[in-house]
Amino acid sequence: MIHICIPCRDEERTIGVLLWKIREVMLELGRDFRVLVLDDGSGDGTGAQLAKYERVLPLAVLSERSPIGYGRALDKLLRAAAAGTRYPKRDAIVTMQADFTEHPGHLRALIRTFEGGADIVACEAGPETGKPPFAVRFARRLGVQALWRPAPGGPAVDPMVAFRAYRAVVVKRALRAAGDGPLVTADGWAANADLMRVLAPLARRVAWMPLGLRYDIRRRRTRLRVLAAVREILRVRSIPRLDPKGHAAG
Repeated sequence: MIHICIPCRDEERTIGVLLWKIREVMLELGRDFRVLVLDDGSGDGTGAQLAKYERVLPLAVLSERSPIGYGRALDKLLRAAAAGTRYPKRDAIVTMQADFTEHPGHLRALIRTFEGGADIVACEAGPETGKPPFAVRFARRLGVQALWRPAPGGPAVDPMVAFRAYRAVVVKRALRAAGDGPLVTADGWAANADLMRVLAPLARRVAWMPLGLRYDIRRRRTRLRVLAAVREILRVRSIPRLDPKGHAAG
């Protein structure tokens, strides 16, 4: 089973098309799947769009009355996906954005790489279609320079890329280690790097694949704020990593 987790706020123009494209790709692959979307206090028609697709897709919608932020939304989605897996050693939990920056067509390569034996499949940004906003370019440059590398010689963590696959058993181990505390403590896009900090030490193998990001489809301005992103990226850098048993490595 592939559990696809999507934090979402004010994406009424793209969320429906995104969900339908996910359906097309997953049916083509012939994999069982479900989609979990957290509607993070949307003030537009996102909720109405999601309600329509609940009737025709294996879709579960989590809703917040007021925005809780990307990091907490990601945490809630991962917990819901981990609770719903029946075969954690086989199932994948995929995270992705709702604005089409990470195109569902890349699910084919992501899932096949995961099925090749990786516990985590992460992506490094490849050639882009359209021009990313300045705030995104600046935060990515800083993040890639500042954040740790998950393996010797491996690519640096790109905090702008949410598109990843995690083996469900790795997420469940991290949740047990976190206990009553949050799995993800960073806010904004730095939460993607925070999640790798938590999960990569618990994985037997981390695989990487290129991802061509799309900036020609999204129909809203970026919500990323440079100073806030810088603070969160530097804070994630200072948090100790976990060892393979889920304990702080010092």
